Amino acid sequence: MKIIYTKDEDFKAEFDALLTRGAMDLKEAGVIVTSLLDEIKNEKNAALKRHILKFDRWEAKSDADLEIEQGAMKKAYDELKSDLKEALHEAYRRIFAFHEKQLPKSWLNYEENGIVLGQKVSAVDSAGLYIPGGKAAYPSSLLMNAIPAIVAGVKEIVVCTPAPANELNSLLLAAMHLCGIKKAFKVGGASAIGAMAYGTENIPKVDVITGPGNIFVATAKKLVFGEVNIDMIAGPSEIGILADESANAKYLAIDLLSQAEHDEMASSILITADENIAKATLKEIKAYLPKLSREKIASVSIEKRGAIIVTKDIDEAVELMNKIAPEHLEVVTKNPFDLLPLIKHAGAIFMGSYTPEPIGDYIAGPNHTLPTGGTARFFSPLNVEHFMKKSSVISMSKKGILDIGESCAKLANAEGLSAHEESVRVRLKDLK
Repeated sequence: MKIIYTKDEDFKAEFDALLTRGAMDLKEAGVIVTSLLDEIKNEKNAALKRHILKFDRWEAKSDADLEIEQGAMKKAYDELKSDLKEALHEAYRRIFAFHEKQLPKSWLNYEENGIVLGQKVSAVDSAGLYIPGGKAAYPSSLLMNAIPAIVAGVKEIVVCTPAPANELNSLLLAAMHLCGIKKAFKVGGASAIGAMAYGTENIPKVDVITGPGNIFVATAKKLVFGEVNIDMIAGPSEIGILADESANAKYLAIDLLSQAEHDEMASSILITADENIAKATLKEIKAYLPKLSREKIASVSIEKRGAIIVTKDIDEAVELMNKIAPEHLEVVTKNPFDLLPLIKHAGAIFMGSYTPEPIGDYIAGPNHTLPTGGTARFFSPLNVEHFMKKSSVISMSKKGILDIGESCAKLANAEGLSAHEESVRVRLKDLK
């Protein structure tokens, strides 16, 4: 990791490299994933079992072997230590309360001429949640994906998660029990996305698929979009930090490393107008790294995908951060809320020195499933509306169609659609 200055001649080239951090080679992965999806679509569970043997290194001898029993979920929950169980419940309560405030409402508007226009909001019938595994297990991701679906009113929730060597994280199982999950399967990667998109002998086809994953999961979600809806196409985790001279370099360093330890491809970027803060943070990063349990992963991430940028002033820092559009953005300045109106693009915004990014990962309440790689320019965090859909409501009175029907007929005529025009005019004739 090095410090770069916006005044340097080669800054633009280095900054442009940061902007392309989200470029995943979906084309290469697409060849592999397309084949996997085709196999699942045609062979269903038979293909899933082959994929599990190949990628997760265990043999599913029957369809039932793919399922996660509710008894295992309850056992894991019952055996949780009391303090961890309370922490899990506290996270559930806070996440539920936050997402409850997101619920959209149906509405009807009555015009004076008797026309009624409105919107009906309803939950999808079924949702598929992908919970990643592999290098780490993420019970928090189960809460973040399941709770908004529960709040939305989804009747059937299906969970898929990989089980390397046929082993599952006990806290993940406990979280499933807490969320009342009835259908869960030991299936991971692109195979899981295909199973939920197309359906198999015992894995139901769903209406929407949510949840993060690796490049193969992201590619699979992109390929099945249209067959089902998806939340977003997410890549490796990332953090951006805006800091001024009031920031604590030790806090900044460990917060940058909190994302770097996720994955070698994770990005950690600090932007500040204070050179002293930049240098102090780099020193703290070097001091912290040897202490981390995932030192090797974090070291690769910081070296290859990390950066500290020194700008001429805070305005330039904000401008650059908006171009980066990070998944997580910490604003660590003397008066952070003064900058909030200037921030346009970020998945989640953490305000002040005492709001580290991990507080959002686990317990604050807002969702931690966020857009990455600069896609915060157009994607939003996972929320209740990802599990809902809207229908328009239109009702015309006799007076209403007399008022606007002629204009409608003229527009239909101008487009050369005579049946459309006549559909309106036949009613106008009967009413006149």
